[in-house]
Amino acid sequence: METVIITQEDLQQLGVHHEEAYPKFLRVANGLLNNGVYPKSHILLLFAQMIDSPKKFSFSKNKLTNLALYTKHLKEIGQELVLSEYGQSLLEAEKNKPKYELPKTGRQSENYFDLREEALSYRIYGGNYIEQGALDQMQTAMKLPISIAGALMPDAHQGYGLPIGGVLATTANTVIPYAVGVDIACRMCMSVFDLPVSMIQREDKLLKKMLEYHSFFGMGSESKQKYDDTLFDRSEWTATKLIRDLKDKAYRQLGTSGTGNHFVEWGVLEVLEQDELMDLPVGKYLTLLSHSGSRGFGGAIANHYSKIAMEKTRLPKEAKHLAWLDMNSEEGQEYWLSMNLAGDYASANHHEIHHKIAAALNQNPLKRIENHHNFAWEERLADGTPVIVHRKGATPAGSQDLGIIPASMTQPGYVIRGKGTSEGLNSASHGAGRKMSRTKALGMLTKDDLQAELKKAQVQLIGADLDEAPQAYKDIRKVMDAQTDLVQVLAQFSPKIVRMADGREKAED
Repeated sequence: METVIITQEDLQQLGVHHEEAYPKFLRVANGLLNNGVYPKSHILLLFAQMIDSPKKFSFSKNKLTNLALYTKHLKEIGQELVLSEYGQSLLEAEKNKPKYELPKTGRQSENYFDLREEALSYRIYGGNYIEQGALDQMQTAMKLPISIAGALMPDAHQGYGLPIGGVLATTANTVIPYAVGVDIACRMCMSVFDLPVSMIQREDKLLKKMLEYHSFFGMGSESKQKYDDTLFDRSEWTATKLIRDLKDKAYRQLGTSGTGNHFVEWGVLEVLEQDELMDLPVGKYLTLLSHSGSRGFGGAIANHYSKIAMEKTRLPKEAKHLAWLDMNSEEGQEYWLSMNLAGDYASANHHEIHHKIAAALNQNPLKRIENHHNFAWEERLADGTPVIVHRKGATPAGSQDLGIIPASMTQPGYVIRGKGTSEGLNSASHGAGRKMSRTKALGMLTKDDLQAELKKAQVQLIGADLDEAPQAYKDIRKVMDAQTDLVQVLAQFSPKIVRMADGREKAED
């Protein structure tokens, strides 16, 4: 990957022609660049804006404050920096850049709603493996006056509002932030390489080093080097104040993963049968798999609009986290745009990791597969009814959908093709699902328990804690057996070198 720096020539292009100023500007510029705070183009724009108006930058707390004070001082002693034509063109381009305009539809009014007396019927897959709390939550969701259809996946367990593993179709003008989830667009991404699987034994130190160098975990983790930051050129980043306020943090966290059950891992993918969608010959492949979401950006969006939904849509106590936003209101439009931007951002996070590791391998993947959950889609039911389908911890499984269903760090995961089952709302599980809460796992399991499982499965682990031990998860084979109506298994993935957040990190999933 080519190293990007800001040079003295870049400064001269802006109009900086002052020997004493060069080291001061370059120290700030390359500090911001090397720490992944801003891309080069944005730093040069900030410098142009600061040179044009040093007083404005010097009287507000920002990353250029000290430099602005110095620039202001130069002006006061008659050595003013004068912006070049190129610098002026940057200001003009920024001024004329199109801003994203959301439709002015009016604010959502505050209303109280009762639940239906009887819940709508819905299909439960693998009910024997689902805790009562999740069943109760789904029952409440099916009493909402906006609910039209639902399904519960076999990995389901209790969450906030809609259970994790819950699929809920509501009227086409409503979206429920808590039925999407806090980690918006959490997703799976898989890169399949044309390399021998024996590398996992022969080159395990090299593969571990790649994970350690190119993946970053934790609630405050950031990535300094960026492979592709063009997502941040999109006008949607100007759509709302919240998005604008979160943009810099989102940029710094691009290419990172969260805590909890998020991971990046090497393993062996065994393609079991030929399929036109998967388009890979039967055989075994060295494969990289990652699981992460939209980081602090998606979490802030979820919390902000969940709060608004609960203020605007008043429901009985047991259903309060299922409050919805009206898609015809400004709040609903803002959330929908923000959710979709978080989805693209989550995908970009994975692409950063996969591109960097592929480059380190000096290989292009034969195939990349990805799918997400914790999202809402505009769809139609089998009878043509338009709906919003919320999949909170559930994988899209239409007849043309490829998906990845992982398990725990020692159990196999699966690449599946959806069967488009209308009763299951074209969905499947998003994993094995927990059978122990984090607190219970930390209280019941020991490091010896974890090490025994890792040794039996021949898995090397970097990071993680007992709350992510394999014993805390359901048996993935039973989960898959419960959803044969929903998916067709095309390949099996066996984890071998797993990286997760340090065990001291607080789980955020």
